[in-house]
Amino acid sequence: MASTETTPGPAGSTPGDAPDATDTPAAPTSADTAGATTAGGGADRPADRDGTDLAGLEAGLDALESTVAARQPWLRTLASKALPPLIAVVIVLVLWQLAYHFEVKPHYLLPSPVDVARSLQEKWLEGTLLGYVWTSLSRGALGFLASVVLGTVLGLIVARVKAVRAAIGPILSGLQSLPSVAWVPAAIIWFGLSDATIYAVVLLGAVPSIANGLVAGVDQISPLYLRAGRTIGATGVAGVRHVLLPAALPGYIAGLKQGWAFSWRSLMAAELIVNAPDLGTGLGQLLEQGREFQDMPWVLSAILLILIVGIGIELLVFAPLERRVLRSRGLLVKS
Repeated sequence: MASTETTPGPAGSTPGDAPDATDTPAAPTSADTAGATTAGGGADRPADRDGTDLAGLEAGLDALESTVAARQPWLRTLASKALPPLIAVVIVLVLWQLAYHFEVKPHYLLPSPVDVARSLQEKWLEGTLLGYVWTSLSRGALGFLASVVLGTVLGLIVARVKAVRAAIGPILSGLQSLPSVAWVPAAIIWFGLSDATIYAVVLLGAVPSIANGLVAGVDQISPLYLRAGRTIGATGVAGVRHVLLPAALPGYIAGLKQGWAFSWRSLMAAELIVNAPDLGTGLGQLLEQGREFQDMPWVLSAILLILIVGIGIELLVFAPLERRVLRSRGLLVKS
């Protein structure tokens, strides 16, 4: 008699039970998937690679945005900015003293730094030094502000009106290259020995530079900005105020810096020639008086004051303004 063999089934089932046709295999776990991937040679699927690349890109962008430049201690920052100019000044003084010591020029033509410092001290003790500086500085500031108004209006017109640009653009470039002192004789004939002559020379020297700087800034604006401004309704004066000028600000500030330099130079040229008792004494008149008395320490003292005022305005006004604008546009790294 034949015997029947039975296969042991799972626990809880009788030996004769057959597997249920409706039973489905369990879903693979993440560990199983990882193991299969490892066993298969570690090859990722395209979707996995894309996800990994995107995750890495996002992490890199987050790290880039969250990176903050560590600020240096203020003493180190001050030293890094102040030491190079101080070293340069010391070198110039040493070379100057050596030239005086070896009599490159006679002492009455080339005084020593000590002689110039003594001349400045005398003017200070007389109580007239600050008056000379204030006279020139007030004239320069007033003339420059008037030049900013006129140059800005003229620059906007030239930048936005093609016919005006074709007619006036080359003239502005020519006026910018014209030495300011060339206007002094004509201004004296027009206005006489008066403050109007000085201010006319300042305006004629500074306005072309400011206008050309603004034109250059407007030319560098992306057309997309202008179209976006028109789309949101920023046209006319509102478009100039909220779109055109902010977008052209870097070039505009460069024009303002150059305009101040031309304004200060024009003022000194005018003060050298336009000399009258009722005009007051500025640094240009002080320089001319030193020439008349053949007093070289006096002359060099006036030149030094003119240089100090020009550099001071650049460092205290225009350099911080330029850094702020560049930093706001992400063009200057904070330190």
